[in-house]
Amino acid sequence: MNTAAPALTPTTRTLAWCLHLLIVALLALAAGRAVTEGRPHAGATVAVAVACGLVYAAGPLVPRIRGDRRAAVWWLAAVGAVWLVLLGLTADGVWVAFPLYFLQLHLLPRRAGLAAVAATALAAIAAFAVHQGSFSAAMAIGPAIGAAVAVAVVWGYQALYRESEQRRRLIEELTATRADLAEAQHTAGVLAERERLAREIHDTLAQGLSSIQLLLRAAERALPDPENSARYVGQARQAAVDNLAEARRFVAALAPPALEGTTLAGALERLCATTGARHRLTARFRLNGDQAPLPTPYEVVLLRVAQSAVANTVRHARATTVEVTLGRCGDHVALDVVDDGIGFDPAELPAPDPERGGFGVASMRARLGALGGTLTIESAPGQGTALAARLPLAPPAETEARP
Repeated sequence: MNTAAPALTPTTRTLAWCLHLLIVALLALAAGRAVTEGRPHAGATVAVAVACGLVYAAGPLVPRIRGDRRAAVWWLAAVGAVWLVLLGLTADGVWVAFPLYFLQLHLLPRRAGLAAVAATALAAIAAFAVHQGSFSAAMAIGPAIGAAVAVAVVWGYQALYRESEQRRRLIEELTATRADLAEAQHTAGVLAERERLAREIHDTLAQGLSSIQLLLRAAERALPDPENSARYVGQARQAAVDNLAEARRFVAALAPPALEGTTLAGALERLCATTGARHRLTARFRLNGDQAPLPTPYEVVLLRVAQSAVANTVRHARATTVEVTLGRCGDHVALDVVDDGIGFDPAELPAPDPERGGFGVASMRARLGALGGTLTIESAPGQGTALAARLPLAPPAETEARP
């Protein structure tokens, strides 16, 4: 029985049953010896032993005693009182003191339990001396050693139980912390993926749809001219086909279709050719020097930056020419997009808005910043715009020194 601890574990439940069986066996021993040896008051001894067993059995069986500390203390006092009566009838009642030690230490506070054990040991020693008619040191050794063993076992078990509880709480805290960390990592991953998706959609589908819109407006203006109308509609259809391919490849999480089977320079040249064919704008591409192959993330970022910059030129700059330049600048790869449009004040860029857009520059900065790059914009009203993107190249591997 345990009113101090929470639920019994399999180990403590086994120990409790061993204690129950020990008390029943010792009471049966006292009653049996009183009958078989024909001792005085044998009937009274049997009756008190049975009463002690019944009172003890009420503890594990009565729910109120199991759940209320005060009721358990009163029950323990009742068991002790009946045991004292048994001890007065037969010297064999001394052996019941040993399991009583465990009950007292388990149910009572530490000081009260220690005092109860000492009182029980003194009562056992005194009663045994009375039954023997004399007193010797040997009579005190058994109960005293039993009391010391009980104290050591119970206190040691309580210390182990406290340590086990501390470890359990620590494991629960670690488990909760790990769950919180996993949730935080999941949230961070979701946010990063949402940011990446927003950039991809803005730089591909949104720009393509904007181009389709401009082409269809041009087709509306050219409706009296069937040839021009058909040309604009055909270009709009091609833009839709290109963006459909972007969407499918984007869903499949592969590289942009514009980079398949070609280099970054080839993709930029194709971008300029397509822009010049679809809009009233002269778009030129220039490659400075021999461009070594770049890592795929670098090519994707630079292509997206060029697409966004050229799309902004088409939509907002009212430019007649735009020039895209790719080259190297020291230990950086450089991409420049320059137009002769109406320009703007970089300090007065509009805040991003779901209705009016404005995500382009922020998206370009985020893409370049993820790879340690920078974005510089130089412009003024009436003076065109120059956009410069820089990405650091990995330092070349050191060559082995010749002897």
